[in-house]
Amino acid sequence: MGKGGGSSKTPHEAPDDLKSSQMLTVVDAICEGPIEGPVDGLKSVRINKTPVLDSDGNAMVHGVTVVYRVGEDEQTAMEGFEDSGAETLLGVEVKKSEPVTRTITTKTLDRLRFTFGVQSLVSTSTKGDRNPTSVQMLIQFRRDGLWRTERDITITGKTTTQFLASVVIDDLPPRPFEVRMLRLTDDSTTDLLQNKTVWSGFTEIIDVKQCYPNTAVIGVKVDAEQFGSQQVTRNYHLRGRIVPVPSNYDPLKQTCTGIWDGTFKPAWTDNPAWCVLDMLTHPRYGMGSRIGVADVDKWALYAIAQYCDQPVPDGFGGTEPRITCNAYLTDQRKAWDVLGDFCSLMRCMPVWNGSTLTFVQDRPADKVWTYTQSNVVMPADGAPFIYSFSALKERHNAAEVRYTDPNNGWETSTELVENDAAIRRYGRNVLKMDAFACTSRGQAHRAGLWAITTELLETQTVDFSVGAEGLRHVPGDIIEICDSDYAGVTVGGRILSVDSLTRTLTLDREVEIPPGGNVVLNLVGSDGQPVTVAVTAHPAPDSVTVSQLPDGVAEYSVWGLKLPDLRQRLFRCVAIRENDDGTYAITAVQHVPEKASIVDNGATFDPLPDTGITNTLPAVQHLTTEILAEEGQYQARARWDTPRVVKGVNFSLRLTVKAEDNSDRLASSLILTKTEHTFRNLTPGRYTLTVRAVNSQGQQGDPASTDFSIAAPAVPSYVELTPGYFQITATPRQAVYDPTVQYEFWFTDTQIADTRQVETDARYLGTALYWIAASSSIKPGKDYYFYIRAVNQVGKSAFVEAKGQASNDAAGYLDFFKGKITESHLGKELLEKVELTEDNASRLDQFSEEWQDANGKWNAMWGVKIEQTKDGKHYVAGLGLSMEDTEEGKVSQFLVAANRIAFIDPANGNETPMFVAQGNQIFMNEVFLKYLTAPTITSGGNPPTFMLTPDGKLTARNADISGHISANSGALNNVTIEENCTIKGTLRAERILGDIVKAAGREFPYFITSNGEKRYANGTLTVVIEDDQSFDRQVSIPGITFQGAAYDSQTSNDVWDDCTLTVRKNGVEIYNQTSRGVPAVFTRTLDMPAGSGRMTLSFSVNTHGNSSGWPYSRISDLLVIVTKKSSAGITIS
Repeated sequence: MGKGGGSSKTPHEAPDDLKSSQMLTVVDAICEGPIEGPVDGLKSVRINKTPVLDSDGNAMVHGVTVVYRVGEDEQTAMEGFEDSGAETLLGVEVKKSEPVTRTITTKTLDRLRFTFGVQSLVSTSTKGDRNPTSVQMLIQFRRDGLWRTERDITITGKTTTQFLASVVIDDLPPRPFEVRMLRLTDDSTTDLLQNKTVWSGFTEIIDVKQCYPNTAVIGVKVDAEQFGSQQVTRNYHLRGRIVPVPSNYDPLKQTCTGIWDGTFKPAWTDNPAWCVLDMLTHPRYGMGSRIGVADVDKWALYAIAQYCDQPVPDGFGGTEPRITCNAYLTDQRKAWDVLGDFCSLMRCMPVWNGSTLTFVQDRPADKVWTYTQSNVVMPADGAPFIYSFSALKERHNAAEVRYTDPNNGWETSTELVENDAAIRRYGRNVLKMDAFACTSRGQAHRAGLWAITTELLETQTVDFSVGAEGLRHVPGDIIEICDSDYAGVTVGGRILSVDSLTRTLTLDREVEIPPGGNVVLNLVGSDGQPVTVAVTAHPAPDSVTVSQLPDGVAEYSVWGLKLPDLRQRLFRCVAIRENDDGTYAITAVQHVPEKASIVDNGATFDPLPDTGITNTLPAVQHLTTEILAEEGQYQARARWDTPRVVKGVNFSLRLTVKAEDNSDRLASSLILTKTEHTFRNLTPGRYTLTVRAVNSQGQQGDPASTDFSIAAPAVPSYVELTPGYFQITATPRQAVYDPTVQYEFWFTDTQIADTRQVETDARYLGTALYWIAASSSIKPGKDYYFYIRAVNQVGKSAFVEAKGQASNDAAGYLDFFKGKITESHLGKELLEKVELTEDNASRLDQFSEEWQDANGKWNAMWGVKIEQTKDGKHYVAGLGLSMEDTEEGKVSQFLVAANRIAFIDPANGNETPMFVAQGNQIFMNEVFLKYLTAPTITSGGNPPTFMLTPDGKLTARNADISGHISANSGALNNVTIEENCTIKGTLRAERILGDIVKAAGREFPYFITSNGEKRYANGTLTVVIEDDQSFDRQVSIPGITFQGAAYDSQTSNDVWDDCTLTVRKNGVEIYNQTSRGVPAVFTRTLDMPAGSGRMTLSFSVNTHGNSSGWPYSRISDLLVIVTKKSSAGITIS
């Protein structure tokens, strides 16, 4: 139920003609120089994460100028970047009553650039038209104590977004001096005029050619207009600092030639060892003022560098250097922390060996010494080796490694490394770590695998002490522990005697040699280095024979036994401490040589595509936009997603707006890595956003587009009105669904002829998607009016009117009132049953109460009630008055509880009630009603003579209707239409009496003899057809047959009679034919258009012969038929 209607004028929106255009000029200090420079020219420069040139050299960002210097001691200034400016941001509003003043104190200043403008500039008329306007401002300097105007500025036009302009003033007073900005135009006091002025800031410009010695700098100039409201960001792909590298080292091939003589040459490298050396020894940004090259163990770094450069599998089927360094050090930090980051990258630790800073790397190495219970300090408890183990919770079996991913737009990616066997055994324990200076997925995988493999395999730590003569290693060296107590068999001791002839060694204790397998004995040679020999015989429990006897094996030297069923126990020394008693305490951690192979060969990735041409770019889906408004500025927030995640994929966004000539004008374009973006400072208009995936080669996926408008919403197309009990629900509908639209609802019980008066004559209900107007004052059967308009962040539509009524369902209202009455205090009091203890008992109560509810509202009720029981049934009669405060407001009630309610007027002895209510029925004597709503009306009588049912069926035995009747269907019997009747549709009749078909006939005149014989036809019939119908007709003359006689006398004198028929239409002959002996036929159909005038037809027949007697002829009767002309339902083919 509901309708919408009305008229409105569409407001005019003048186009925005003020556009800010600023050239961004910036000089970025990149690095301490000198550096190598960009990797591939402008392809290595990214503006808002978009390369200036793609891989084929095509421009992707236009209007870009890039100049760079590598940071040499003596370098030239960059052309086009001669001046230097220090910008002071203000962002303050300039009001007419409050000029903004600032003081300039810089003495070396050459020029001042002022940036100012308007937040928006638009004038709105009372009819909603948005037009251009203007605002005037002044820039003044205080010269000689007086304010003098330097620039008189007038901004004229229209813009709904911020517009900024700049002026440069070079005739400056002596410093210090004051500047101020004034507004001459009156401040706006209404939302109809938006002309707020702002002083954005000023820039102090010094004309000087800066060369920036020892600093690598890049100067960029780009037109910022193509990026809209986005902040312009710059990224550069560079080869960084030129550092000292070995003179025999090729940093690009990452190889060394020949033997290094210890000298250096300058070159760029990504080997972390030489980056560390530069950081430690550079006098400007490093520790060069404290440490020289001679203080760093360059030979240890040389070995580490070679280990880092060794090629290992990259996971894609190729190889790459084991460790590379690609890092920016942008924050000042403690040197030890920075050194720790580099050491974590190289898997090493820094060690001061007493004279130089050296580095110990976790890489495969030979053992340097063997420790047994015979060459360590034996404590009183007899346990020289003290072991500890890492906690189970510290043994991670999965790692999430964050690294910088070139295939992801140089953003951070995460590489997951897992040990499935350990996860199944111990449960998942994840280590989250950052791979310092890592730009390779393979290197990130190796870093994570090295971390979890170290924690899972190298779980033991050993502590023991040795004397001075037993100290044969330094921190970082690999040592062997032969602990007989730990092994459960004798595996170490000292040699008591040596028989060089039989190669037999006598040991200080008995040993057990298994019959099978390879048994190895570790000895110490003459050079003090460990030597491994095979055991060939076991002549006595405390003696063994070896395969060869190394030179210098001495009595009381140390031996260690490696049995085939026991793993060699290697440890890496991590600390040596001097004890108070002259011994040295050693701490070592477990070392597993196989770890290096596990880490280097552990990366296996899905193979890279074998072609650069690919169609695997994900489709963009679920693209949506949301319009936002803030202080008159409009924004569009776009969101989308993809069915799958593909690394290295960005998203190209292109936003266009319809121009006045209906062409598409580019509003913004950019490339993002995220799946969300907010376009800011948009002007009203119709926009189209296109998003597609794009990879680093410039290949693009399928586009997804969405249209949105920044404009006032359209008028609701219609309004659904749903009736309820004392309420009406209004639900507006739009022709095209717009999730940003809501509706303002205004309500009145009288129609408003002029919708411009709605806000003054109607009551505002609120803003929502629908509204329920509910009140006890809404009466059924009465018209009420909603005035509704659509609203969004931009504006409001014209009003639309909808008229409706509350429900007229009487039965429903009774149920509605039942709920209201039973919920009221008075209803509960009247209907509450009191248990009477005896049958046929009676009770009479009078009640009255006054109370204050929780909201402080007063309520009161009074009444009387009679209750009785009979045959177990409860009966009640009562009446009551109440005044109660409800959600609908104050409600006064008069309730009666009884089986029968009657009104009796006993005057004049009349005891017949005028009104009785009983058994859900009401009986009344005489009723005068102003207004009646009833679904069923039935007259008295049986059967009733009059009945109106809820389905609209009217039954009446006799009806005299003198007014208008409107019916869609039905049947009429014995009906007389006494005056004119117009039938616009189709008339179907079994029988028609009227002028649709007319017919008339007559016999032609004959000569009749005296005895009554018809001899021959002779005479004229005239037919007159009046033009008395409003439709075209046809005159049909069925066939007229006529014939004259002919006789064959079988002589030369034959006898014949001619019969001639002549037909004229309106005096014009249309037929003339003579018949002699052979019958002739005339038939014709004539058109008679409506309005063509009367038609006269004359039919003349005469007969004559060649004999002297009477002629003889015959002619059939004349029949003329006039019908309405119509071809409907007739097809001739």
